[in-house]
Amino acid sequence: MPNGTEIVGNDVFLFRDTCNVYVLRAGRRAVLVDFGSGDVLDHLADFGVEEVTDVLVTHHHRDQVQGLHRAVAAGIRVWVPPVEHDLIAHADEHWRTRGLDNDYDVRQDRYTLLRQVPVTGTVAEYRTRRYGPLDVHTLPTPGHTVGSVSYLVDIGGRRLALVGDLIHGEGRLWSLAATQWAYTGFHENAGLEGVAATVLSCLQLLEHGPEMLLPSHGEPVTDPPRAVGRLRTHLQELLDTRRRAPWNPERMLNDPWREVTPHLLRNATSMANSYALLSDHGTALLLDFGYDLTTGLAGGQDRSSRRPLLASIEALRRNHGIDRVEVALPTHYHDDHVAGFNLLREVHGTEVWSPAHIVPVLQSPQDWDLPCLWYDPIPVDRELLLDAPVEWREYEIGVHGLPGHTLYAAAYSFTADGRRVIATGDQQTTEWEPGLKPEILNYQYRNRFRIDDFTRSAELYRSLRPELMISGHWPPFTVTDAYLDMLLDEGRRLARLHREILPHEVDFGAEGFGARVFPYRSVAAAGGELRLEVAVLNPFPGAERAEVHLVAPDGWEVRPDTAWLDLRGHGEAVVEFLLRVPAGTPATERFRVGADLTVGRMRFGQQAEALVSVR
Repeated sequence: MPNGTEIVGNDVFLFRDTCNVYVLRAGRRAVLVDFGSGDVLDHLADFGVEEVTDVLVTHHHRDQVQGLHRAVAAGIRVWVPPVEHDLIAHADEHWRTRGLDNDYDVRQDRYTLLRQVPVTGTVAEYRTRRYGPLDVHTLPTPGHTVGSVSYLVDIGGRRLALVGDLIHGEGRLWSLAATQWAYTGFHENAGLEGVAATVLSCLQLLEHGPEMLLPSHGEPVTDPPRAVGRLRTHLQELLDTRRRAPWNPERMLNDPWREVTPHLLRNATSMANSYALLSDHGTALLLDFGYDLTTGLAGGQDRSSRRPLLASIEALRRNHGIDRVEVALPTHYHDDHVAGFNLLREVHGTEVWSPAHIVPVLQSPQDWDLPCLWYDPIPVDRELLLDAPVEWREYEIGVHGLPGHTLYAAAYSFTADGRRVIATGDQQTTEWEPGLKPEILNYQYRNRFRIDDFTRSAELYRSLRPELMISGHWPPFTVTDAYLDMLLDEGRRLARLHREILPHEVDFGAEGFGARVFPYRSVAAAGGELRLEVAVLNPFPGAERAEVHLVAPDGWEVRPDTAWLDLRGHGEAVVEFLLRVPAGTPATERFRVGADLTVGRMRFGQQAEALVSVR
């Protein structure tokens, strides 16, 4: 073997480059894990390899992937972690949009490719897939980065784990700085999110019984339990310097569910509460499922800063006899409540059932100008009608509209172990005692809060008479008449204050806008067409004529240029426009289109916008 090349085991070789590149050989073909500068392609004969079929990437950092263009040019398939796909395949866009001014995002997301490289696809997390001549199991192992993965391969009679920078040598880390995912001071784990995640990832990795760990830097780890034990001891001490109480990672992994009733469990490790309703048939229904096994969210809002996990699902099987999670229901569309839905479907075959008014937001998130949207479409298997109970196993579940925290929300009522329960998402806090008035009503204007929403939700609760309320970010709460009376009083007070503060002669509601363009984000080709709808609100009590003028980039054709609508008092209507993008328009992200509104004699100007990317 030439200098910088080592035999790790039968048909397993290490090529030292900007990172350790591992060559997994099967006959005359090979799979590479990580790629470095790509110089490994100049030494394939040294390994007895004639063809590299696939490259598997553990994480996006430049020392792992800076030579990937060579793999693509050679016709080698390139597979990357799902969460970090955009940092590799769309690195140009990352560099164009990544915030730099007054920057509180301390993740090492700038340590990625300087120029994007096309990839074949993403690896299948939690599953074993065939890549070239080898079967490889992909395990999410966040720590060094949010999206890092490790690969488990049985080769040469041994189980090997190729772990990227999860661990270095016999129980150290290649970088502590990389594990700092967020600016310190915002939550208990702030600045140490990746440290805590590293501990949890190492413990989960050991459950798969690897005989050797092959890291991206340093020497192969020959005694995985000893190395993890050493690292865990020091990382635990580092974590405990910041926490008020010692941290127990084993309990997060082994016992994440807390009993609310014998058949209703709360996930204590998720960022937003998720609940499991258990059937005597050995199956479960989940109410929300966002960021499982969270150690704190990373800074930034890009795709690579957020990842779903499924650690608590195995605990349902192991500790509670659940064979399958059959259904997941969203209380609302926010990412911390639905981020894990697609992964549940892909790995466990879970169906998503959703109230009909939430479905469009889940399935086409880019169409909507709303906060807290998940990045990817979430297909819905069954649409549920409001106020029409749905049956699942032995349960009858009431489905109720619950606008307030967001317009696209629902409450679910059911009986578990003889107790009437209502799940309310993030509508209001459930930490309350008579005489105390914390921030009870959770409204955000961009979520499309309406003035009377909380009055109506309080009236709904009074009609249902729940005994137990479960919510998104607070403990389960035993409902009392005093609490229901307080919610009604606070809802009415909130509505009254809005009406006293906002102008009565022009009523655009709590949101304060009279127009909205749909879809909010769209893509068109140069020379192509697209349709946009503008929803218009009459803010006056009497009938009025509204004029809508669509403002487009110079040279774009708009039909009609201006539209008129006759609206009843406080009425709404929708008008459609057709836009043609000039031929020869260069590929550009986020052209702006505006809707200029006049109602009656009052001009309100460009009340709404939409974004069009030409690609």
